Amino acid sequence: QVQLVESGGGLVQAGGSLRLSCAASGRTATPFDMVGWFRQAPGKERTFVARFISSNSGTHYADSVKGRFTISRDGDKNTVYLQMNSLKPEDTAVYYCNAGTGGINYWGQGTQVTVSS
Repeated sequence: QVQLVESGGGLVQAGGSLRLSCAASGRTATPFDMVGWFRQAPGKERTFVARFISSNSGTHYADSVKGRFTISRDGDKNTVYLQMNSLKPEDTAVYYCNAGTGGINYWGQGTQVTVSS
């Protein structure tokens, strides 16, 4: 079985920074070819934030976070990070780690990020 666990969320003032981590455990039939971050505010849809494609080291970001957030991974590829700088109140949400392989997506439990102003 596969499990994703997020950590690093918290309360921060506008303009501050946080670094989220996503640790993956377990094994799948094929390696993960996509790892990304989504977020969801209460009463709103879950939206894409950033993704990292391990097969080609490609990255992609939502326009709302481009230039402020950076996705990265460790050398063993079992931990993915989201560095969030210049945080804004509109970044407040539960952030979810997502990993995909063979068309199957796995999700973490989420970590709360709250930005005050």
